[in-house]
Amino acid sequence: MSDYKVLADKTGRLDKVVTNIFTDYTRSQLKKMIDDGNIKVNGDVKKANYKVNLGDEITFDKPEVKKLSLEPENIPLDIVYEDDDVIVVNKPQGMVVHPSPGHFEHTLVNALLYHSPLSTINGTYRPGIVHRIDKDTSGLLMVAKNDMAHQSLAKQLKDKTNTREYIALVHGNIKEDSGTIDAPLGRSKVDRKKQAVVKDGRNAVTHFEVLKRYGDYTLVKCVLETGRTHQIRVHMKYIGHPLVGDQLYGPRKTLGNSGQFLHAEKLGFIHPRTNEYLEFTAPLPENFKKLLVSIKFSSVGKNKRN
Repeated sequence: MSDYKVLADKTGRLDKVVTNIFTDYTRSQLKKMIDDGNIKVNGDVKKANYKVNLGDEITFDKPEVKKLSLEPENIPLDIVYEDDDVIVVNKPQGMVVHPSPGHFEHTLVNALLYHSPLSTINGTYRPGIVHRIDKDTSGLLMVAKNDMAHQSLAKQLKDKTNTREYIALVHGNIKEDSGTIDAPLGRSKVDRKKQAVVKDGRNAVTHFEVLKRYGDYTLVKCVLETGRTHQIRVHMKYIGHPLVGDQLYGPRKTLGNSGQFLHAEKLGFIHPRTNEYLEFTAPLPENFKKLLVSIKFSSVGKNKRN
C-alpha cells in the first residue's frame, strides 16, 4: 500500500510536477525516488521526463530511511510552563528543534527527551513537536507530552484558534503603521533551499504592526494567521523589508552574525485537558536587546516619526 496517493491537478514533466506536491523533499531527492521506482504514475514506474496528464494518479512509497540514533541529552531548557500534558519552552537562537540530516544531536528534542516522555504522533524523530520555529529564531514553542494533547494542539493550529506573535527587526523604514501580507508561499523555483511567494503556493497570511522606527530599521510585531515554512522571513522580504541578520533572505550587508532577529514572543492556546485558555510571553534575548540599544543611538536624528 502506498504512503500517498494524489490526483495530478497540473500537467508537465513528472519530476517538476512532484516538486509541487511533495514539498518536504528536494528536486534531486524526488528525481532519485522516481528513478528508484518509489514514485509511480497510474501504478507504473515512469521516467522523470514523463508528461503527466490531469487526473493521473501519482503514488509515493516513502523509501526506507536510515535510522538515526535519537538519544536523550542533558541540555538545560528554559521551561516557561509545564504540566502532565504540555510543555511551553523558550528555545534559544541557534538550537535546531528536531533531528534532521546534518543535525543529529543537540536538538531541542534531544533535550526534551531527557526531561520528559513525549507524544508519539510525529514519529521517532519529532516526538512531541506540534509546530516548529527555525534554528536561528528564538522564542516560545508548545510541546505535547502525550498523544491526546498533541491532537488537540495540532487541531488548534489547523483551525487557527491559537495565538502566535513574533517580534522582528527588519531593514528599512516601514511607512505604514500596520498591514496584512496575504501572499501564497511555496518552494522557490530558482533556489530549492528557499521558500518564495509563488502563484500555486499554499495560503499564507501575516499581520504586522510597527512598534518602533530606528531610521534605517523598523521593529515590528508579526501575528501569524497561518504557519508556513519561513513565513515571516519571506513575507517581510516580499514587501521590501527583509529581516536583519537573515543570511538566507536578507541583503548581504546586514547586522549581526548569528541569524535573523526574529523572536516568538507570545504563545496562546486552549489547554487540551482543562479547556482553559493559556497565554505566555518570553522576553527578547540579550543579543536582540543589545542590538536595539545600539541602533537607537545610531538612528538619532534620522527618524522623524519615532
